[in-house]
Amino acid sequence: MANVNVKFNNKDYLLSCDDGQEESLKKFTSYLDKKYSELKDKLGNIGENKLLLITTIHLIDEYFDLKQRVTEQKNKLDEISNKFKEIRSLAIEYKKDKDIEIKNLNQELEKFKKTIEENNYLYESMLDKTTQSLEKIISNTESLSKIQ
Repeated sequence: MANVNVKFNNKDYLLSCDDGQEESLKKFTSYLDKKYSELKDKLGNIGENKLLLITTIHLIDEYFDLKQRVTEQKNKLDEISNKFKEIRSLAIEYKKDKDIEIKNLNQELEKFKKTIEENNYLYESMLDKTTQSLEKIISNTESLSKIQ
C-alpha cells in the first residue's frame, strides 16, 4: 500500500491506495476538490456536510449521464454491428448466387464451344465431300472431253 498526501478544501489529508494508483488518487481528489470549490463559491457557506452531499450528488449525476451516454453509444454500436452482419450475410448470399450463375454460364459456354467444334467438324467434312465431288465431276468432265 502506498500513502499519498492530498489537499481537499484547503486541508491536507494522508490517504492510502494500492501501489501504482497514487497519481490516479491525486487526480480524483483534485477533481473532487474543484467541484466542491465551485459549488462552495456558487452556494456560499451552507455547511461542509451539506456541501459534500451536494457535491456527491453532482458527481453521481455526471456519472449517470456518462453511463447513459455510454449505454446509448453501445446500443448504436450494437445496431451498427447487426446491420454489418446483415450486409455481410447478404453479400455472402449474393456471392453464392453469382458463383452459381458463373458456373452455369461456364457450363453453357462449354456446351457452346462443343457445338462450335462439332459444327466446324461437320463443315469441314462437308467441305471435303463437296471438294471430292467437284474433283470427281471435273475428272469425269475431263474424261468426257477426251473421249469427244
